Amino acid sequence: MNTRKIIVIGGGAAGFFAAVNIARQHPEFEVVLLEKSNKLLSKVSVSGGGRCNVTHACFDNTILVKHYPRGEKELRNVFSRFSTTDTIDWFKQRGVELKTEEDGRMFPVSNSSETIVQCLLKEAEKYNVNIKLGVDIILIEKKNDKTFTLHANGGGHFDCNKLVIATGGNAKKTAYQWLEKLGHTIIKPVPSLFTFNIPNNPVTELMGVSVPQAKVKIAGTKLETEGPLLITHWGLSGPAILKASAWGARQLSEMNYQFTALVNWLPKHTDEKLRIEFNNQREENASKTIVSNGPFELPKRLWEFLCQKSNIPETMRWADLPKKNANVLVNHLLNDEYKVQGKTTFKEEFVTCGGVSLKEIDLSKMESKRIPGLFFAGEVIDVDGITGGFNFQNAWSTAWVVSQNIA
Repeated sequence: MNTRKIIVIGGGAAGFFAAVNIARQHPEFEVVLLEKSNKLLSKVSVSGGGRCNVTHACFDNTILVKHYPRGEKELRNVFSRFSTTDTIDWFKQRGVELKTEEDGRMFPVSNSSETIVQCLLKEAEKYNVNIKLGVDIILIEKKNDKTFTLHANGGGHFDCNKLVIATGGNAKKTAYQWLEKLGHTIIKPVPSLFTFNIPNNPVTELMGVSVPQAKVKIAGTKLETEGPLLITHWGLSGPAILKASAWGARQLSEMNYQFTALVNWLPKHTDEKLRIEFNNQREENASKTIVSNGPFELPKRLWEFLCQKSNIPETMRWADLPKKNANVLVNHLLNDEYKVQGKTTFKEEFVTCGGVSLKEIDLSKMESKRIPGLFFAGEVIDVDGITGGFNFQNAWSTAWVVSQNIA
């Protein structure tokens, strides 16, 4: 092979970021990017509702790593080399300004993922990254310890000196067979960042209702998360639920996604505080109906639903609230039970727990300990973050480390 060539497999965030930075920093190499599908940067396009949640405004790496259920310890090394600040600066230098929202998520000022997509595409064009679509690699051979030969589905092969694998996560272990054949251990992949299905539960009639802060516990486990919660037509979603699914990815998989979710709709209130408030209402709003005069900052429809669930008639006044009904209402406000039967994972945005074992990767270089010249970036390794831009930060950072060390 006369030309020095680096091949990157995977046209997503990590693959693209690796390819463009390698091409810019190492012009002596020809950089080729291979993508299995006919679409580039698909997850970048759909993330954040089409706005692209580029990263999270967390600038302390010791805190940043705590947002990764898998990879916390290992990412300290990676983030010390390319941090959130570096991500912001990288895009800013290319004319893309990011803004921070109240919850810490960072988006392009344009509010369009197309801004990020075009930025990366222009960078690829500027540094002559050779992009090939519809190339499905099914076998990799290491030749004479110096070169790789990649065999594609349907025939055809590619040779290179160095190889970067950035194919993202996949819920099926069979999708990693070609990496196992190379000699790498694959940690069994299971879905992460999914929503909870609660079929036939009347709460789904409140679809679209959200609360800014709720606490979610998984009965029978130590799993407990807090954050915004959204009611959907299939069940429960929002950051509180997605965080629970990330931290509990393996546990919930072992439970076959059949469990009880306990929702505290008012995490800032205690049982005692609620009862004091109920007594205040009995005195101050004695003649007003309970259903129409909720004392808490809850959506009106949710309050009405919880009252109905507590057998409180629409005409009942605060002065007439029986102790029995008050007890039931307190329980529904602080410990509302929902039988979860399954999950919903969005194909375009799915995240998996699992992948190439971190024990077999030199995190200071993102290079395989088993096969010199083979590098990894992004979610193909056993790293995943909670919702909020953390998975993209893992992609940018691991890809950057690869670009710094591959030559």
